[in-house]
Amino acid sequence: MGDPTHFDSEGRVHMVDVSHKPETERRAAAGCRVRLGSDAAEALRSGGAKKGDVLHTAQLAGIQAAKRTADLIPLCHTIRTTWISVEFSFEDETTLGIRAEALAVDRTGVEMEAMVAASTAALTVYDMLKAVDRSIEVTDLRLLSKSGGKTGVWERPT
Repeated sequence: MGDPTHFDSEGRVHMVDVSHKPETERRAAAGCRVRLGSDAAEALRSGGAKKGDVLHTAQLAGIQAAKRTADLIPLCHTIRTTWISVEFSFEDETTLGIRAEALAVDRTGVEMEAMVAASTAALTVYDMLKAVDRSIEVTDLRLLSKSGGKTGVWERPT
């Protein structure tokens, strides 16, 4: 694993210098799940949520959040994202899967942008459906894949 990268020789936190790294295409995908009660799942499927179009709003929230990752996570670099996607699919009757992808040509990866997009989309689903069911759970936030840079391609084992 090597030495910690976010501390200087005196143990103070600092941002990693990536100025020497070449710009390469960076891509990452992340996912999470939203476990809904049956009433919340029905409201989502039928479009009957009182707050409006849940999935469209969550998609926009995820994209916007990914663009603001460096403002949310200390020591994250500002990345020039060129594409962000947030998609939804029901995995079963009450589990909504969320997949977010981010793409950039930059000096460091976009894993955090993908994870922030997925988690923010999930939190938006919760916010818009909490009046129907406060027991909704956001689970399983994880990196699914990444490519680019010195470490190359990584895929989550299935």
